[in-house]
Amino acid sequence: MRDDPESSEHGTLDLPPPGSPEALSTDARPPTGVSPHCPVLLSENLVLRAPHAEDIDAIAILADNPAVATMLSRMPHPYNRTDAKTFVEASAKRGNGNCVYAITDADNGRFFGCCSLETGADEKSVELGYWIGEPFWGRGIATEAVHALIAMAFRTRDTDHIDARCRVTNPASRRVLQKSGFQFQGTGMHAILSLNASVSMEWFRLDRKTWMSLISWANQQR
Repeated sequence: MRDDPESSEHGTLDLPPPGSPEALSTDARPPTGVSPHCPVLLSENLVLRAPHAEDIDAIAILADNPAVATMLSRMPHPYNRTDAKTFVEASAKRGNGNCVYAITDADNGRFFGCCSLETGADEKSVELGYWIGEPFWGRGIATEAVHALIAMAFRTRDTDHIDARCRVTNPASRRVLQKSGFQFQGTGMHAILSLNASVSMEWFRLDRKTWMSLISWANQQR
């Protein structure tokens, strides 16, 4: 998971309110050596939890969409129920400190999409990924989920930055990252499974100091 083709507004840095589960305190860095974990995450409108068997049908329906698959690095197309079942079973293993979440409605549990944190080969870097089903684009779901993941990553992991990538042809995903404080780092070619080809991708990074400054600034404005 790398991108979310979700419509969102330009020009606003949409940070969590003080006291919300996404808000980060200045002493949030965990002690060195603490193993990453994947707690259930609650935000104003969402619950982020592990994918489970009841999500398989919804995943298969929403992921079987070229508008989604061609924006993601590792999603096949076509995408069927067997693919969804394999994904749910694999996500439960959470190897190498990776966390995969189902993004669901806090009121009724409806499945919207998925997001993840993936630990880099050096076991220090972290990469963020996300996708939202097309019927739910334009509601700010990806931005809210990304904020919850960012806060969890900096609160539970001894990492100084989070990376994310999106296709250069995906301005909505770019806006999600920019609204979350990520800064553009550069471009490069990256393989897309559904296209069986490499495409141009943009690389973004959010460091801990920047996020802490943004949270402090947002709290002062309220």
